[in-house]
This record gives sequence, structure tokens and C-alpha cells, in this order.
Amino acid sequence: MDDIKRIVLTGGPCAGKTTALVRIIEHFSSLGFKVFTIPEVPTIFTQAGMNYLTKNQGFFYEGEKATLEIQLALEDKFLRMAQECKKPCIIVCDRGAMDISAYMTPETWSSITRAVGTSTPKLRERYDAVLHLVSAADGAEQYYTTATNAQRYEQMNEEGLRIARDLDKKVIKAWTGHPHLRVINNHDDFDCKMNRVIKEISNVLGIPQPIVEERKYIVKLTGQLPDDSIQSEITQTYLIGEPGAEIRLRKRSWGQKQVFVHTTKKKTSENEELVTERQINNSLYEMMLELSDPHRFTIHKLRNSFIWKGQYFEVDTYQDQLQGLVILETKGIVDGEPVKFPPFLKMVKDVTGNEDYYNYTLAKKKE
Repeated sequence: MDDIKRIVLTGGPCAGKTTALVRIIEHFSSLGFKVFTIPEVPTIFTQAGMNYLTKNQGFFYEGEKATLEIQLALEDKFLRMAQECKKPCIIVCDRGAMDISAYMTPETWSSITRAVGTSTPKLRERYDAVLHLVSAADGAEQYYTTATNAQRYEQMNEEGLRIARDLDKKVIKAWTGHPHLRVINNHDDFDCKMNRVIKEISNVLGIPQPIVEERKYIVKLTGQLPDDSIQSEITQTYLIGEPGAEIRLRKRSWGQKQVFVHTTKKKTSENEELVTERQINNSLYEMMLELSDPHRFTIHKLRNSFIWKGQYFEVDTYQDQLQGLVILETKGIVDGEPVKFPPFLKMVKDVTGNEDYYNYTLAKKKE
């Protein structure tokens, strides 16, 4: 089969990956998909005798290099198997190549990727989506346990929880730059977390999904954003398209790193929409800008992304024509679940579902 989707399921310690994998297999198998799952390679290595906490740098280097090599080899072998299947397939990786980088210095990672003949951009491009499940250590501490993973180094104590939270953020940072990185919040109801996983994979597979309003608030910054927040610059341009479809180009920059994404949103019914995303190169991005909608200006905004008490937040500070507007957005919070507003943000107005504050509307030029 062609167009086989490769999806990474990742996250901090005790995030629910094991349960999510079972749900994914059951749900998509029932829809007629053949689901391949790539096991977590570091766990295999640990069970076989690898010690990732060793102080022997030579041993550590060779172990991590071998971990990356086996990760890539497993993925490639399963892809070839999937190509011979007669039914639609998806490949779900229990952690992906970039997870490995979270456990070492940038210098060591750079050396290992060069030795293996690859690079960070190439490794990110291998996957169609990355779903990061937030660790229970952040906002759902009562559910944090080491019982499900005997190899877990982050124990159930204050220090272990701190290490787990820190690792959670390092893993998100490792994957930052992937155009379809989705962070899955913790919830009081664990099923809500699992349902969000199913929804995001369905989006990647092109299965129409119920329209769910993302929580959105106008806010005022009253203190410092977290030091570990990830800042990016977003340039968003809307294109001319068929009636009823919203088509946009997005350039997102992190320092010298840039990612270009083409997105189309189209309602398939009153309550469902189909969202398709694809990463494009700089040349195609520049060409497609020629199709920009003359009735809408380009939106520029600075985005700070961070986790606060198990919920993932994006704070957009708008520039140019929208200077002074700051909007906080959080995804995956279900009806009736409270938003855990950080103390450094003051909520000014709830604009969830208010079309006046959709980016598509904000970009509209006044006649």
C-alpha cells in the first residue's frame, strides 16, 4: 500500500502510552487498518543490559548510537512489510528517533547523528505526526506510578517527579519543529486523554472529525513566562480557495530553523470537518504566496508554548495590525473541565467559539 502513515507516540514517564497503544490497535483495526507497532527500543536495550545512566562515556556513546541505528532499522523494515499489505496500514512507534536526543548533550547527539549518516531535520521528516502525552508527574501526580515500567529511573518521590517533569519538557523540545506535533493534556478523566489520541490520528488519516472548539482567551501578561517555554515566530497567510474551504500557509521559525506547512480546513457536514496538513519546502511556499487572498492581510505573531499543571498552553502575542492583542489557547480540555490559568496571566475575556477572534477573521481587511 502507498501513503502509509508513520506516527510517533511519545511523552514523559507515566503518560499513558501503553494504554494508548492498545486503544489505537483496537480502534483502527476495527476500521479496517492494519496497525503495526514499533516497540520502545531503549526499553529493549535496558532489558538486554544497557545502562543509560553509566558514567562510562564510551559505553554510553556506543549504546545510544546503537539505539538510534536499531530504531531506524526497525522502522524501515516494518515500512517495507506494510508496503506489501493489501489493506490500509499505519505504523505507530512507541517513541521515535528524536526521543533519544533528550537524554544527552546537543554535542553528543550531533556526533551520533553524523556517525549514523543522518541529521535532526531528516529524522523529524520520517514521521507524519508526533503525539506527546504529558507525564502524570505534571498535573496528575496522584496517578504517577512506576509499577507499569520496572526500568523507569524516575521514582515516585518529589525528586523523581521533578526529574519526570523536566524530561517531559526535554522530549517536547526535541520534537519542536515537527509540523504535526500535538501535545495531549492530562485530564481528570483518563478516557478524555485517550480519545484525543484517537482524534489526532484520525485527522492524520483523513477521517472527518467532530468540530470541537479550542479554548481561547484574551489575556494580559502580568508576570514572566516560564523559562522553559518554547518561543517561535509565526507568519500566517490565507490563500484564495474554493467556497467553504479555509486554506492557509504557515511559516514557523525557531531561531535559524524554519518549517513551512500548507493546511486546508473544510466542513464535511454541519458538525464535522476535514483538516489536511502537509509540510512543504521553502520554494513551494514562496510560489504559493502568489495565491494569497487580497482581502486578508498576513498575520504575524510570537508564540510561547509551555505546560502548566498538566495542561498545554500557547500564548500568541500579535504583531503589526493586531499589535497589543494577546490570546491564550489550549487544546484538548473537555466541557466542564476547568482551565488551570497560570498566575502570570490575567484572563480578560473568554472568546472560545467567537468567530471574531478566529485568525481567519482577524486577517480580514476592513473595506
